[in-house]
Amino acid sequence: MEVEKLRALLEHVQSGDTSIDEALNSLRSLPFEDLGFAKLDHHRALRNGFPEVIYCPGKRIEHIIAIAQRLLERAHKVLATRATPDVALAVQEAIPGTLYHEAARILVVPGTQSANREPPKTRGTVLVVAAGTADFSVAEEAAITAQEMGSPVERLYDVGVAGLHRLLSHQALLYEANVLIVVAGMEGALPSVVGGLVSRPIIAVPTSVGYGANFHGLAALLTMLNSCATGLGVVNIDNGFGAGYLAHLINQ
Repeated sequence: MEVEKLRALLEHVQSGDTSIDEALNSLRSLPFEDLGFAKLDHHRALRNGFPEVIYCPGKRIEHIIAIAQRLLERAHKVLATRATPDVALAVQEAIPGTLYHEAARILVVPGTQSANREPPKTRGTVLVVAAGTADFSVAEEAAITAQEMGSPVERLYDVGVAGLHRLLSHQALLYEANVLIVVAGMEGALPSVVGGLVSRPIIAVPTSVGYGANFHGLAALLTMLNSCATGLGVVNIDNGFGAGYLAHLINQ
């Protein structure tokens, strides 16, 4: 349940339009609902500002659909991450109106109240910077997550340190952003470079892109953790979703 819905319920009780017993019945599933195969955290939007998000890998398609349908009864939208095309097609057939961002591997299931919902107040733009085109999928996961949560998002892709002039030609865009997500694989040096240019918070995302000594993103992760640039935090390898979520919270 979200803050707006809880407030509306309490107002209806206060005005007499809803009885106390009816209100108690509506709140019965707080803080979670047990479906047998999953325990849905309907309380998460109240605590964290956004409804529970479905992580698709390892879940049966019918479970993903059931979870999305039940979450949607109490949320303005539902996100499902790391969704394959097969999963996306099944969810779209079961829940009309579902959007699939294939590059980001994210499903967006909009609720009936999404169109009338007032967007959250944000301070500025989230800029997603990606080192190379091989980092595109993780970068898009971050961008779509922040965007669907309510932050304005801009993108600056293929500007890695192997050709630094590509990054420097967009300095105005870097300076204008309120929060930056910097995605890089290989040696993971790009966040340190960007951190030396801007005065805003930077969320560094190491990707598993790279040759053998990259160790599937471990080298990039350690480089970012050892950065001497200030104002820089690091999320886990390939965790575009976590970066996008955090960027939106900062941007609020």
